[in-house]
Amino acid sequence: MAQDDPRRLIPRTDRLLGLPPVHRARHRLGEHVILALVREAQERARSGELAPDEVEPAVLAAVAARSATTLRPVLNATGVIVHTNLGRAPLSASAVEALVSAGGYVDVELDLRTGARSRRGAGARAALLEACPRAEDALVVNNGAAALVLATTALAAGREVVVSRGELVEIGAGFRLPALIESTGARLREVGTTNRTHLRDYADALGPETGCILKVHPSNFRVEGFTSAVEIGELRALAEAHGTPLVADLGSGLLAPDPALPTEPDVASALDGGADVVIVSGDKLLGGPQAGVMLGRSDVIARMAGHPLARAVRADKLALAALEATLAGGDPPVVQALHADPDRLRGRADRLARAVGAPVVAHDGRVGGGGAPGVPLPGWAVRLPEAVAPLLRTGDPAVLPRVHDHACLVDLRCVPEPDDDRLLAAVRAALAGLDGAGTGAG
Repeated sequence: MAQDDPRRLIPRTDRLLGLPPVHRARHRLGEHVILALVREAQERARSGELAPDEVEPAVLAAVAARSATTLRPVLNATGVIVHTNLGRAPLSASAVEALVSAGGYVDVELDLRTGARSRRGAGARAALLEACPRAEDALVVNNGAAALVLATTALAAGREVVVSRGELVEIGAGFRLPALIESTGARLREVGTTNRTHLRDYADALGPETGCILKVHPSNFRVEGFTSAVEIGELRALAEAHGTPLVADLGSGLLAPDPALPTEPDVASALDGGADVVIVSGDKLLGGPQAGVMLGRSDVIARMAGHPLARAVRADKLALAALEATLAGGDPPVVQALHADPDRLRGRADRLARAVGAPVVAHDGRVGGGGAPGVPLPGWAVRLPEAVAPLLRTGDPAVLPRVHDHACLVDLRCVPEPDDDRLLAAVRAALAGLDGAGTGAG
């Protein structure tokens, strides 16, 4: 390298690492992360992208902007409450506080009075039983699919799971219920047809090889027209006559009936109808962390809890803490969004629209996450040019709108009201970026 080569002026690594802001960043970033940021800035200078005197500011900016996680907070402006791509249910303030507390040492399996080992997750179990008194016992595992795998393994490994063909659903990301169940060593015994299943179909299938009857709520689609299905209450007598456990996988997470979703099944009603075990997801309409929640008869829950697989799929302390706090605290964000006042939503949308000179249009929100398919949640959205959408997604804060009918729709149903000003700033920045690109906002 020649003496007059400007690359000789690139700051040395030890000097950049010794900068006070870089040194202070070590309490939140690992040494290897900081070193990578320094070397990246130096490489940019060596390639001519940065001048040597721009390296130090670039390092300081990179260190300041770098977080220990690559996950970015997003304002959900789609109107879809349980948005799987955004992590499903946003946690309540109580649940977030519980997560932070549980990040240290906690008595997850310890009785502090006696010093002896205690039942894992006793607080979450008690909260579930208080919220759903119809259940005799409860068990929490790491997600809904794990709960179904545990149930079919503990009750029917090497035997048959009797299920309607119309309920053999694909649960997302290509995972199909038949493959999930068969992976446990159980055999599927399909009854009925895609659109019609009768009680006699189940009766003809039950026998010595039956491990359990499985009733699955087809939560992410609807079949209409010439259809027939057998309800849990109708299956109860059949299950009792054969001594066969009746398992109901409801998915969405309602513990009790909700007037806003009159056709959505709930745990209390399923147990009243005769289900021995009901499975729901904690991060859907329950509004809590990712978890598979199993509620029902104490003897059947005990069979599942005592199976070796239960250890492999158990919930960690963070999920247990957040689930308990979700149940013991006030209404979580999912419940608030589900029951949002349309007039208040209209007022918030009007304020945003006036501030940016855009129209407000009627817009139906959705439950999402497979819950209540086809059920509209009346509301409002601010209509922006379609080209604004990518600018909102990549802005700060990141905002996810709905792109529909050649427009970018900003629905405030799932945006916390204290974030309205941040949303307005993001929309203004995106519109300014659109104008700066010469596209125009009209």
